[in-house]
Amino acid sequence: MQNSTTSIKNTFFLSSFHLALLVLTLSFFLFSCQKEVHINLGSSPPQLVVQGAIETNLPPYVVLTSTISFFSTVDLATLEKSFVHDAVITISDGIKTIPLKEYSIDTGKNNKFYVYTIDTSNLANIMLGEENKFYTLNIISGGKTYTSTTKVPTPKGIDSLWFAKPIYPGPTTPDSALQLFVNYKDPDTLGNYVRYFTSRNNQLYYPSGIFSDEVVNGKNINNIGLFAGYDASQSTHADSLIFFYPGDTVGLKWCEIDYKVYKFWDTYAFASNAIGNPFASPINIQSNISNGALGVWAGYGSLIYTKIAHH
Repeated sequence: MQNSTTSIKNTFFLSSFHLALLVLTLSFFLFSCQKEVHINLGSSPPQLVVQGAIETNLPPYVVLTSTISFFSTVDLATLEKSFVHDAVITISDGIKTIPLKEYSIDTGKNNKFYVYTIDTSNLANIMLGEENKFYTLNIISGGKTYTSTTKVPTPKGIDSLWFAKPIYPGPTTPDSALQLFVNYKDPDTLGNYVRYFTSRNNQLYYPSGIFSDEVVNGKNINNIGLFAGYDASQSTHADSLIFFYPGDTVGLKWCEIDYKVYKFWDTYAFASNAIGNPFASPINIQSNISNGALGVWAGYGSLIYTKIAHH
């Protein structure tokens, strides 16, 4: 199976920038004369950023933000101001349509997080993700309508998992570090895409990687080395954080996704890893939201495995 990326550090788009703005300084020298050039970069209008998902046996959620100017100071106050409020959001499975309600969550750091999800006070509005179903998202915000449809696929699970010494430990990786390995039999139908998440010791699940079967369709893929997801704000000694350690209770969430969701995460990972690399090719992140919005509406057909890490 092709490993398209080993780590996707950010699951959240609060810090989406206008990447199209480039600072250019041009100097021309001709016959020992220097000409000063002034460029007015201007600013582009903010765009809606969508992070939404519906997962097997879980309710849908949507986080709405607007892009932040490239030159803005990014802090908690700026991020809180980027949330988009009072949107009209509905989710339809083709038979039933429900509205989502906006909730505020106090983070404990003098700022709030906002999310749209089901109205828990109205049992008629309960909707949980079901495998092999399509779900259409409709957003009305700022006088515009945005739509997207995703599928919750039926997942093909892994065949086995175990722990062993890391294949490529980093310079600060402790000797006790363990990597998670799996065996997987890809279905014989082309077009299977996986995004996986990990947790340790019953903490949050963090995204860890994505796979496509474009070159391994229908094959047995053995000894696939998986990495631990982690909080990107704890990036010091990342070559230690991407592994597990003896005694860790490890959760693996193996999620089947559709092609458009895969392309979003694949291009997002490539663009994220290319930031700061002057030799990287530019790439457009492929959103599956209509009308110029950024982000993704993702269906996840998920299976969860739990295992204690040991040699």
